Amino acid sequence: MTPMMVFALLGAAVVAYALTAGADFGGGVWDLLAGGPRRERQRELIAEAIAPIWEVNHIWMIFVVVILFTVFPTAFAVITTALHIPLLLVLVGIVLRGSAFVFRAYGMQPNEARARWGQVFAWASALTPVFLGMTLAALSSGAVHVAADERGLAQVSSGFFAGWTTGLAVAVGVFALILFALLAAVYLAREAEKLGELELCDDFRRRALICEVLALALALVVLWRARVESPALFSGLLHARWSIGAQVLTALVASGAIIALVRVELSRARILVMAQVALIVIGWGLAMDGHLLLPNLHVDQAGAEPAVLAALPWVLLGGTALFGPALWWLFRVFRKLD
Repeated sequence: MTPMMVFALLGAAVVAYALTAGADFGGGVWDLLAGGPRRERQRELIAEAIAPIWEVNHIWMIFVVVILFTVFPTAFAVITTALHIPLLLVLVGIVLRGSAFVFRAYGMQPNEARARWGQVFAWASALTPVFLGMTLAALSSGAVHVAADERGLAQVSSGFFAGWTTGLAVAVGVFALILFALLAAVYLAREAEKLGELELCDDFRRRALICEVLALALALVVLWRARVESPALFSGLLHARWSIGAQVLTALVASGAIIALVRVELSRARILVMAQVALIVIGWGLAMDGHLLLPNLHVDQAGAEPAVLAALPWVLLGGTALFGPALWWLFRVFRKLD
């Protein structure tokens, strides 16, 4: 296995995390923004859709962290040093929302206390994707600088606030939040449709359409900030050989998703929205052009050892043999997807 193959594997895991855990974060956003005459039923549907399998979706983040640590130790050391503040905020948000969800759903406290836990769940769900997006933006911003010390080891030379506190980072963070909210709205609309609750279905369908408009606006803002702050990322997004085709394909898929939402073809809309988000993440990965930290740290310089690369396929095969059936059975028991 080559370093670039591992890079592609990491990208696939990020896509899986966005499509699964991203929708869970988005569900918390709609819990926060629940309103109208069906507010409580909206929150009930969100809880029903999330539980009881939602925490397993973080397996994809764990996979990324473990692969990064074992295969690319140099990159792991640099990234976790330079971006330890936003990464810590992400972890705190994940723990808070998970704990708060359980305390609200199963706690023996009075309703007022459980409502407060609901607020913690909702706000943690809304803020965590922003910090995730800011972290990804920092990796591609060019603001995180690496220099070799006297022993030849990579050291961060740009401080602890570089990359993730910029306008680009904020734009990407909000963009990630909107994409996760879009996924959740479409998933929830489909869930409501299956239950025969058409008014509730329309609530989330309209919100999905609003998210599509916001996503387009924020995509343009991200491109603008990338042009100003990260020329390498901007060049990868628009000037590479694959760029125009990928952008056109993403636009066509997004247009198809909007049409399906307008026509209330929610099964088709769900597939198209998933494809839309996946294409956006893949486009970002292609723009990174094999860099774990753009433009300073390519996978070929990230500390991969031949012995680790040789053993990795067998480890992945064994892990898949154990994890795959368990994951399938979990979804088979608790969630019937159609």
